[in-house]
Amino acid sequence: MPELPEVETVRDGLARHVLGRVVSDVRVHRDYSVRRHEGGPVDFAARLTGRRLDAAVRRGKYLWLLLDDGARGDDALLAHLGMSGQLLVREPVVPSGPGAPAARVDHPHLRVRLELDDGSALDFVDQRTFGYLAVADLVPTPDDGPGGRGADLPAVPAPVAHVARDLLDPALDRARLVDAVRARRTGLKRALLDQTLVSGVGNIYADEGLWRARLHYARATDALRRPEVGRALDGAAEVMGEALAQGGTSFDALYVNVNGASGYFDRSLAVYGQAGRPCPRCGTPVRRDEFMNRSSFTCPRCQPRPRDGRW
Repeated sequence: MPELPEVETVRDGLARHVLGRVVSDVRVHRDYSVRRHEGGPVDFAARLTGRRLDAAVRRGKYLWLLLDDGARGDDALLAHLGMSGQLLVREPVVPSGPGAPAARVDHPHLRVRLELDDGSALDFVDQRTFGYLAVADLVPTPDDGPGGRGADLPAVPAPVAHVARDLLDPALDRARLVDAVRARRTGLKRALLDQTLVSGVGNIYADEGLWRARLHYARATDALRRPEVGRALDGAAEVMGEALAQGGTSFDALYVNVNGASGYFDRSLAVYGQAGRPCPRCGTPVRRDEFMNRSSFTCPRCQPRPRDGRW
């Protein structure tokens, strides 16, 4: 599933390629891809046609495009990429010769297309169909701060209201987050993955951040010292920042940016997906454990497992 660096890479691409464009037509190729839009496909198209895309905003793994600066009802086009969703900018079609019709070759997993007033298009492609688009009303942020990266407006789409700020958000109150983590009675990695506590961290960056912090994922949050929680947060933030600089982590063709290019951070992973390979720090073979129907990867020497979860 795309995590914060991958979604931020897409947000940045949208900010550079589609802002200021007006939606001239909307074509929903698969109704299920707008299932979270309350009015269905027809209403989805009606609420977008004629609207201007004014800002690309992200909070955690959620992404949205502000419409007309909120002048027509304070709403936004919300996108969640799910497991395999892609937002691809298609350039204007140039006829191949005199009298030749202008046509695009559609992606086999095209779900929704937004035609834009300059002849370009924004395609929502989703092979596994867990992602979705919806036009959602905006609600005020609980802390009166900006909704997310990309706009100063203190509002978020209603379905995102429960999502906490992320580790790369300048408005994040780090001291309060440390206190909130220590107040939970759970494992450290479970806390990092809790999007109501801190958003944007997924399985990959949790494992990589904990490896950098030399902390095991099963450490009990209520037994951690403040500096240890700070190390875990710093490790996750550091690794996500580095991944963002490399365009995210791509293991296959399902994650690409708006131009269809893949990220390269998978080549820099220390432990995630590296079971049996030597730890880059000490040489101990990396261990894989089952975790929440997924996997966790650790170095048994650098990240000793607590005997009772408390240490």
